[in-house]
Amino acid sequence: MDSTLVDFVKALRTAEIKVSPAETLDAMECLDLVGITDRNFLKDSLALVLSKTPEEKEAFDACFDRFFAFESFRQIGPDGEYTHDVDEGDAEAEGEQAEGEGSQGGSGEGQGGGAGGEEASESDSNEPLDTSLDPESPLGQLLLSGSRTELVVSMAEAGRTAEVNQIVVFTQKGLYTRKIMDAMGLKGLQDEIGMLQANEREGAGQIPQNHLAKRLTKARDHLREQVRDYVEKQFFLHADESGKQLREELLKKVKLSNLEKRNFKDVQEIVFKMAKKLVAIHSKRRKTYKRGQLDVRKTLRHNMQYDGMLFDIHWKAHKVDRPKVMCICDVSGSVSNYSRFLLMFLYSLADVIPKVRSFAFSSDLGEVTSLFQNSQVEEAMARTMRDYGNGSTDYGRMFMDFKNHCMDDVDNKTTIIILGDARNNFGDPKAEILREMYDKSKRVIWLNPEPRSSWTVGDAEMGKYGPACHQAEVCNSLTHLERVVSNLLKTAT
Repeated sequence: MDSTLVDFVKALRTAEIKVSPAETLDAMECLDLVGITDRNFLKDSLALVLSKTPEEKEAFDACFDRFFAFESFRQIGPDGEYTHDVDEGDAEAEGEQAEGEGSQGGSGEGQGGGAGGEEASESDSNEPLDTSLDPESPLGQLLLSGSRTELVVSMAEAGRTAEVNQIVVFTQKGLYTRKIMDAMGLKGLQDEIGMLQANEREGAGQIPQNHLAKRLTKARDHLREQVRDYVEKQFFLHADESGKQLREELLKKVKLSNLEKRNFKDVQEIVFKMAKKLVAIHSKRRKTYKRGQLDVRKTLRHNMQYDGMLFDIHWKAHKVDRPKVMCICDVSGSVSNYSRFLLMFLYSLADVIPKVRSFAFSSDLGEVTSLFQNSQVEEAMARTMRDYGNGSTDYGRMFMDFKNHCMDDVDNKTTIIILGDARNNFGDPKAEILREMYDKSKRVIWLNPEPRSSWTVGDAEMGKYGPACHQAEVCNSLTHLERVVSNLLKTAT
């Protein structure tokens, strides 16, 4: 039962309920104390241990009901007709018994019992059903026995063997269906059906074999449907978050210029997650007590009230120097997406980079700091593209504008980030101004979305701009942006 509980905890984490390893151990102790005989009591007990907030409790209830779902089914008699419906109380009791036997308890397991039922519906022919011949394969015996509990346990164990809880994308549904069927003994069943059909073709008067082959074929087909349903529900239990994480990993690595507009919202969420992680890492104040070098002056000054007795010890603190950032973005058509997400990244880090000044250009340079601070990102980018995105790219004109209007604000605490492809349409690159920026600032970082092999091809001027930069990097994905910004913060602290 512990393995079932561990799988349940994984499903909770998929549902964005935070469960620590310690809480998982507490849940195991809780399970030992309350047992599995009372479903509602077990649910309430685990909810106290594993869910903290009202939102988590609501998500826990929904996840518990889906994970431990056992649906009623109809059993059949030897004549192939349905005999009675299992009432909910019996179904629940049998379901809890299956839990105790190590069933994973995933949704759809209860439906598996139907596979031993509908396959024996009335024969295609009008002949009376001959049930004098019993199946020999273990799966065939299980299907025609009508035992719901055994079928539930068998399907759950096969699901665990096939590791259905590792399903990531919906297209794997057929693969895991086949794996579970194989683990339940499909090969033996197929061989038996084939042998019965061969005997039928060899001679007449094989009515029992004929009827048994039809019953097993129907049972197999119905079981396959039930296993598909089981796998599908396991996907919704286990793969939602995994699939989302996989999609996020792909979007992190894809070139931003290849993104479609429908992906912008997802990428925006990823950017905010990355920024939140960086804020959590770099906004922590360094603990200065009981560590480092003793601050004698501060210690004596604070202990004068105690007649010089050293009750209050002070240690030398390390000041965190927040970076002053100037970000210059080329917003011409080929580079606009990179600029969009770099600016989004920087403004998401307001807690740790409070002094960000943003500039945009295609030829004339304009400051867009207040625009991004006071508007939504999409609106700010649209207005920036409208005001500065038209016209041929002219880096020389941009550097002249920066020198005339912003160079006085650059000091030895300023980090200048330039994002662009350095393609200047064969104009004057004004690389001497970039050298002046290099001398006055703390760091000049150039982020180029093109591969290094293209940096000196055609009208690209990276051969002249590169030597005047402290750091020049290829940056065309969210992963690159995260690495650059993270390194910036590490240097700053």
